[in-house]
Amino acid sequence: MTLGHRGPDDSGLFYKDGVGLGQRRLSIIDLEGGHQPIFNEDKSKYIVYNGEIYNFLELRDLLIQKGHIFSTKSDTETILHAYEEWGEKCVDHLNGMFAFAIWDEKKRTMFMARDRLGIKPLFYAEYKGKFSFASEMKAILADHEFDRDLDETALASYFTLSYIPAPFTIYAGIRKLLPGHTLTWKDGNVRICKYWDLYFRPDRTRSEKYFIQGLMDLLQDSVKLRLISDVPLGAFLSGGIDSSAVVALMSKASEKSVNTFSIGFGGDIGNYLDERKYAQMVARRYSTNHKESEVIPRVDGIMEKIIRAFDEPFADDSTIPSYFVCRLGRENVTVALSGLGGDEDFAGYERYLGFSLRGIYNYMPISLRQRCIPNLIERFPEMPGGHYTINHIKRFVRSGSLPADQAYFNYISILNTNLGADLFSNSGGFHTHYESCRDLILSYFNSSNVTDGADSLNRALYCDMKTYLPEDILAVTDRVSMHHSMEVRVPFLDHRLVEFSATIPPEIKMKWFQKKYLLKKAVKNLLPAKVINHRKQGFVGPMTQWLKNDLKSYTLETLSEKNLNKHDLLNHHTIKRILNEHYSGKEIHDTLIWSLLVFQKWYELYIEGVFPATR
Repeated sequence: MTLGHRGPDDSGLFYKDGVGLGQRRLSIIDLEGGHQPIFNEDKSKYIVYNGEIYNFLELRDLLIQKGHIFSTKSDTETILHAYEEWGEKCVDHLNGMFAFAIWDEKKRTMFMARDRLGIKPLFYAEYKGKFSFASEMKAILADHEFDRDLDETALASYFTLSYIPAPFTIYAGIRKLLPGHTLTWKDGNVRICKYWDLYFRPDRTRSEKYFIQGLMDLLQDSVKLRLISDVPLGAFLSGGIDSSAVVALMSKASEKSVNTFSIGFGGDIGNYLDERKYAQMVARRYSTNHKESEVIPRVDGIMEKIIRAFDEPFADDSTIPSYFVCRLGRENVTVALSGLGGDEDFAGYERYLGFSLRGIYNYMPISLRQRCIPNLIERFPEMPGGHYTINHIKRFVRSGSLPADQAYFNYISILNTNLGADLFSNSGGFHTHYESCRDLILSYFNSSNVTDGADSLNRALYCDMKTYLPEDILAVTDRVSMHHSMEVRVPFLDHRLVEFSATIPPEIKMKWFQKKYLLKKAVKNLLPAKVINHRKQGFVGPMTQWLKNDLKSYTLETLSEKNLNKHDLLNHHTIKRILNEHYSGKEIHDTLIWSLLVFQKWYELYIEGVFPATR
C-alpha cells in the first residue's frame, strides 16, 4: 500500500520461490484488461511497469506478425512480448516514458530498464541478502531490516545543487538507476548497461529553415502520440512558450476543446512571477476549457506532503506550484501534457545566456575582471521585490573568468564562494564529498559526447540533460503528479526530438543573446507575440519574498539553534548569517534557505522520528 497513490485503480501481486512482483495501477490504456503483473503465453515471464509506450500499437502489430499472441490491449504486454522477441535490446524499440521489471523464470533473471531521459524513476537496493526495487523509495523503506544510513556524498550534493544526482540517494543503501540504462539481476549479481546516450553533433550544412521544419514536424508528431488515452486528458498552461506551444498543437490535433490549467501566486508579494495573463491569451486564442488557481504560501501540511512524495531532501521550490497545479488538474483529468524539456532542448535558462556573455566579458582587461568589477558588484544590494537581476550579475561576475566547466558548476551551485564548507559542522569532511559531487557533474560537462571542444553551450545542455533534468525537473513532475494519482506527459522529451535538437548548431539555438531563438521562430505563427517575447519567468514561486514575509516566523523557528542541534550536522552560526543576509537584502539565499528548511523537516520525519513509509 505504500505506493497506492501511484496506482489507486488496481493492484496485483506475483510471488513464487522467493521472487515477488507487486504493482499499483493508474489505469490509462485498456482500463479493463491491463491488470498487472502481466505474463506471457506460457507464464514463464512476468512484468510490472510504470509509464506509457506511445508507439505500442505499431509494435503490437509487428509482434503479432512475428507470431506473438496477446491477451490484452495494453502497452504493458507489448513490452513483455518485445522482450521475448529482442531480449535486452527491446528497449531500443520503445518510444515513451517507462520503468519496468521483467522476471524471466527460465533464466532466473530480473531485467529492469529506465527510459532514455529519466522521465520515470527506478530505485533499487541490495541489503542483507535481498534485492529490492520500486518507483519510490518508501516501498524499500517499509522494510524494517533496511538501515537508513546517510550517504555523505549525497548530503554534500544536496546542499550544493538542492537535489541529489543519480546514482546517489540520501540513503547509502539505495541507488537510482541512471536514465538510458538497464539492470540485470541474476544469482545475487547486478549488471548495469547503458543502452542510450545523447551525442551533440551540430550540422552546420543545414539552414535555419531546415531546422525549424524538422523541429515542428517532430514536435507535432510527439504531441499527437501523447494524446492517446482512455481517460480524460488536458495540459498545464503556465504562460511560457513551451507549454503554450504544446497547448496550441494539442488544440490543432484535437476535435474537442483542450482542458488547460494554470496557477498564480498570493501572499505579500508583487505579481512579477505571475504569468496567468499570458496563459489566458493562449487559452482565449484556442478556446480551451481553462481553469486557474492561486497558491498561498502556507506550509502547514504541504511541506510534509512534499517530503513524503520524495522520501529524501529535495528543495526545488517549483514543487509548491507543481503541487497545486497537479491538484487542480486532477480534479478534472487523469493525464496532462506539459512543456517541460523545452529549456534543455533549445537553451532557455539564464545560465546559457551567461555562457554567451562570457566571451565578451573575458575580452575585458584582467584588472577590471578580477578587481574593479567584482568589488563594485559585491556592494550592490539585491533588488527589492525578489527580482534576481543583481543576484544573476553577482553569480556571473564571480565565475565569469573561470574555465567554462568551473563557471558552469558555480552557476548551478546554491553555495556561493563566500559560504563554502562553513555551512557544515565537519567542514573538512564536507570538502571531500563536495569534490565528489563536482567531479560527477563536470564529468558530464567535459564528456566526449560533445564534439566541439569550445562549445560551452552544448556542454551545459548535455550536462543538464544528464543531471538537472532527470533528477530535479522530472523528479518534481513525477513525484508531485503521482502523489495526486495523475500522469504527466512531456512531448519535448520525445527522444527523437531530443536527438534532433542535438544536431542544431548552438549559435542558432541562442542568437543575438536571445534564448530559444530557433524555437521562438518556429512557433511564431502559433502564439501571440506577447507570449513569445515576454521575459521567461520559470515555473517557480516567489520564494525570496515568501521567506522574508509569509514564511519568516516558520523559517526562524525551524532553523533555530535548538532544532539544528538535533543532528549537529550544520553550523548554526553560518545559517544565522545566511538568514541575516537574505532578510537585509545583501544577498538572495532563497534556494539555500529552502534547502535548509526541507532538510530539517526531512530529518525530523525520516531519521529522528523514523517516519513510517506511507503516503
